[in-house]
Amino acid sequence: MALEIARLPVLSDNYVWLMHDPDSRETVVIDPSVAEPVLEAAAERGWTITQIWNTHWHGDHTGGNAAIKAATGCTITGPAAEAAKIPTLDRTVAEGDQVSIGGHKAKVLEVPAHTAGHIAYHLADDAVVFVGDTLFAMGCGRLFEGTPAQMFVNMQRLKALPEDTTVYCAHEYTQSNGRFALVAEPDNAAIRERMANVDAARSRSEPTVPTTIAQERATNVFMRARDAEHLRQLRAAKDSF
Repeated sequence: MALEIARLPVLSDNYVWLMHDPDSRETVVIDPSVAEPVLEAAAERGWTITQIWNTHWHGDHTGGNAAIKAATGCTITGPAAEAAKIPTLDRTVAEGDQVSIGGHKAKVLEVPAHTAGHIAYHLADDAVVFVGDTLFAMGCGRLFEGTPAQMFVNMQRLKALPEDTTVYCAHEYTQSNGRFALVAEPDNAAIRERMANVDAARSRSEPTVPTTIAQERATNVFMRARDAEHLRQLRAAKDSF
């Protein structure tokens, strides 16, 4: 059976993702910033949390780890390069490693720049990728611990995934990203069309993620950057936008 993926808005603009496999009855939580709403959401659905997958060490992605583990006994997986900053990890993974939920396999992709050891989880057979704070709808993460060159490589790598891949990012930043994109590419009709839909959705307090690789290829100015220097310029402009 197909995976079931639930979106849980928490804090001011974070999304925690719960992924459930009906066959194995396993449930994975991706980047739990907090514990109680996650435990409640799983209980409401009758899902038993068996794993947590972390993409990076920031507290708004790992803050719920300890309490969820205490409540469920789940196993926590995260980036080997950031193990010292995520003391709750049971398993560390790096580029090319595999994690699984039931019979569904995810390949670990190293996508550093937002943090030095940031990873993503790509479930190729399910056309799903969890990208944390590396790729956003119409945007990319701030370069806190890495370089424009690293982020450019990340963007090209994610851009190469099949266009029907559903992208699960961790924040509701689409509207602010889109406003910048309209300035960065004023002649891009796809951006204008998408932003009309985004503005309408947000006016109704509706979410704008997940997104798809196809949408990002057409409207994400960071994914469309010509080279690392172009991305650096875009990121600097966005940071002060």
